Amino acid sequence: MKSNLKIHKTNKKNKRMKTIFYTLLLFTAQFLTAQTATKEQIISDLPELEITEGINLHIISPEPIQYVDLSTDKLTGDLPAANIGRIKITDIPETDPKEKIKVPPVFLNGNKIGVITVVGQSFIAQYKAVYRSPENLNIVTNIHIQPEDMQPIEFDKMSFSNFELRNFAMDIIQYKSEKKPIREEKNLKLKIRLNNVYVRSDYIFLDMTFQNNSNLSYDIEDLKFSIEDKKIHKATNNQSIELTPIFWLNQNKHFRKNFRNIYVFKKFTYPNSKVMVIRLIEEQLSGRTIEMKVNYSDILKADTF
Repeated sequence: MKSNLKIHKTNKKNKRMKTIFYTLLLFTAQFLTAQTATKEQIISDLPELEITEGINLHIISPEPIQYVDLSTDKLTGDLPAANIGRIKITDIPETDPKEKIKVPPVFLNGNKIGVITVVGQSFIAQYKAVYRSPENLNIVTNIHIQPEDMQPIEFDKMSFSNFELRNFAMDIIQYKSEKKPIREEKNLKLKIRLNNVYVRSDYIFLDMTFQNNSNLSYDIEDLKFSIEDKKIHKATNNQSIELTPIFWLNQNKHFRKNFRNIYVFKKFTYPNSKVMVIRLIEEQLSGRTIEMKVNYSDILKADTF
């Protein structure tokens, strides 16, 4: 009797463990299904964009647009700026040139015209284009792509979008450091300061301030970065390699007293026999120019953030 009772209890325990196991298995399957579903887009679930004849719809992206796909020839568009997509209904003649009669309306109010896909540097956003009659005065002519409409695109982890670089640069410019600038040069009542150097992944951020101590405002013609020889024996021996920032925070070309900006470069190196030269050049006729030389040791001391 004792032996049978023990077997009965064991079987009951095994059944209870199996029940818990299958419950966990079912929960895990449901969770994984839900996770997978969030990575898919169903046309009926896409957000709607209203569009009508004769009106351009501007889609504004927080970062440069790589391309726009229109699923139908009923829509046409272009990229007038790096982060703006311009979409409209394809022009249709009002009359048939052969029959010389009015062509009936192509779309009815509420008709689905097609799907608009916008691909940025780090996301994809899709919308349903819905036709509205021209009499509707509430049609929006421009929209900003919202975070909830974006699906992330996974690129190389070492690559950042312009949107991410802007956020990093904003973090730097809001940070008030009490450290002395790494480098500082003065000339012609101008001052140029390299406040700090930061590094994030394979990107170098230069935090710079330009100061104008004259009563004349300063109009920037160009700001040049280059790698040059420390010692130049002959002018013909000088080898200069130009560096171009892949991003800079402030696009201003004019300042009166102080101007601070963040310049972002992909990782670069140079030997001790060379320096990075930064030249600020003023528009003519005044043409005041100031330059700063930065040793590679200054770059190696870059802070992280």
